[in-house]
Amino acid sequence: MIGPFSFEHDGREYNCTVEVRKAVPAGTWWWFAVSRDQQRYAPFEANSHDTEKNVRARIVAYYTNLLEVRARPVVPRQHWARRGKPAAPATPVTPAKG
Repeated sequence: MIGPFSFEHDGREYNCTVEVRKAVPAGTWWWFAVSRDQQRYAPFEANSHDTEKNVRARIVAYYTNLLEVRARPVVPRQHWARRGKPAAPATPVTPAKG
């Protein structure tokens, strides 16, 4: 398995490491941090077939997609308590006797 490495892509510095993840799902995962982003990410498990080239491509694809999702406009949602109530069922009309 390859060790930690860093690379630059589109003006961002990526620092990648393999670490044991303590949360579920446990295992050995690729973690990465990106310059100008305070969050660290663990998008996929590490395996013996990983190379720096394919891990790098997967990380760039993951982060590019993440940035695209963040850039989308927010879709407003109603709070569950404020949802409209279903329309009352129509009351059957009883024919007049006559």
